[in-house]
Parts: sequence; C-alpha cells; structure tokens
Amino acid sequence: MTVVRAFCAALARRLGRVLLLLRRCCCGEGKTDAKDAAIIADQARMRHDLHTVRIPDETAAALRILTGYRTDRMRDRTRTINRIRALLSEFFPALERALDLSNAKGTLILLTGHQTPDGIRRTGRSRLETWLRKHGVYNPAKVAEVALDAARAQSVRITGQNVAAATIALLARQALDILAELTALDKQITEVFGGHRYAEMLESLPGIGPLLGAEFIAATGGDMESIGSADRLAALSGLAPVPRDSGRISGNLHGQRRYDRRLMRVFYMSAQLSIRSSPDSHAYYQRKRAEGKRHTQAVVGLARRRANVLWAMLRDERVYAATGTESMAA
Repeated sequence: MTVVRAFCAALARRLGRVLLLLRRCCCGEGKTDAKDAAIIADQARMRHDLHTVRIPDETAAALRILTGYRTDRMRDRTRTINRIRALLSEFFPALERALDLSNAKGTLILLTGHQTPDGIRRTGRSRLETWLRKHGVYNPAKVAEVALDAARAQSVRITGQNVAAATIALLARQALDILAELTALDKQITEVFGGHRYAEMLESLPGIGPLLGAEFIAATGGDMESIGSADRLAALSGLAPVPRDSGRISGNLHGQRRYDRRLMRVFYMSAQLSIRSSPDSHAYYQRKRAEGKRHTQAVVGLARRRANVLWAMLRDERVYAATGTESMAA
C-alpha cells in the first residue's frame, strides 16, 4: 500500500492542471500528496474510458528517440540560419536578399570564407569561383556571380562589420555541421524504420516515406490495438472536429486543441505530397476545392480520409492498392 501511495503521489505531481480541476471538485481547500493520490485512485476506479498503456517495442522506442533528436537538430539548424539572416540583414543586406540560406549548402560554404562586400570585391570573380569549386560547391560560377553582384550593390561599410563577419563564419560552420549530422541521422532512421513490421505498409501509401513513417511509429508506438479505431486515430491526430453544443445550439464544430502534433504533421505533410503523386488523392483534393474549400481545408479533409485508409491497411496488414477515387472514401 505504501508503494501504491508513493506512485500515486509521484503521478499527481505530473498531472498539473488536470489534477487542479479535479481537486476543486472535492471539499476543502487543502492540498497534500495524500489527497492528490486519493483523487487519482478514485478517478481510476470510476472511469471506464481510460485506454490501456502499452510498452512500445524496441524498434518503436528507438525511432521515438531518433525522431525526437532529429526534430531538435532541425530546430537548431533553423535557429542558426535565422541568426545568420539577422546579421546579414544588418551588415550585408544585399547578400541576404540574393542568397538562399534555407536549402543551399553552397551558400553556407560561401559564408564560411567570405562574408563582407569589400572582401568579396577584392577577391574577384575568378578567385572566388576557384575557391568555391575547391570546397565542393555545386555550380560555383553562379554562386560567385550572385555574391559579386550583391557586393557591388553595397558600397557602405557598417560599423562592427569585422566582428559580424567572424560570427557569421562561425554560424555557417555550425549550420554545415548540423546538416551533415542530419544526413547521417536520416540514414540511421531509415535503416531502423526498415526493420519494423509496418514499414512496407506505411511506405506503400503515397506521400509517406521512411522519415514520415518513422514519425508515425514513434508517435503511436507501432501498436494499433491501443488506439482502437480509425476515428480514434483521427482524433489523436487533430483531424476530427469536436462539438461545442449547448442548449439550442447544436452542430457547433471546432478544431481540436489537444492532439499529437507529430501525428498531425505526418498526415498533413503526406497528404500534401500525395496530391502530386497519387491520382486518387489529387482527384479528392480537386473535388474539395470545387466545393469551395480553401487549400488548407481540402488538405485536412484529404488527411482525414487517409487516416481511415491507413488504419484499414494496418488493421488488415496489407499494402496500399489504388482502386480509383472511391478508395479514399471512409
């Protein structure tokens, strides 16, 4: 009994706001661990809508760790690039407007060695192109031309430029290191995901590749039995509207506030990708657009239908087979 009370007390400290609302329904204003443990135990005794908590398998646990770390590193990369943009906007705005910092690896390589307009002008087109080619930049002539045109467009030297240039070079090297780490991490996630029993089925659905499939396994634990139904999967993903009826007001539907952002991302991103790669998805999307739906609404509607299809695939353990636009029906 002492162990159970200690476990309930530890759980009470994690529930936060939910436990606060339950405590207000009880008599008295006192707050103790014993009272919180009693409230939790009483709720577990009375409620019948609590689903079973299952331990994920080894592959699902590994994917949860890897995809979570990948998300953190992606955010680090975005934060680093935003810092580079901020410094360039202040000290070299012409170059910041001309370069693509989001996806171009060659741009980051350029910034590791050349960050100021006067420095780029002194280097010249020929030497700059040779330097870029030596460092493995794709299409060095175009990158050198863009950088030189930006340098010629700015003749003013901003105070603090040298310190800003050194900081930009440091941040560019950090962004390149993160990019290399993400490349290796994506390869590792793909290999681990390939060993899961749902891998072939998930990848057969248009729009879902190894990375989105790995995020799906990480978010669900790879256990469809604990979810229970396609509607439950859609609700966990934030794809099912919830009613807010009161009195004479009925049919008042709103978007969910509490859902798994990872699952929402998997279904939304895969739905967008499937519009270009799947005739069924494209036809469903065009039908929703013809009904007057905005792009986002049409994609969410498609994602909701794909949740039904994916649930049926995993329930029956079979790969996706397109049979016309009616295959996207519920």
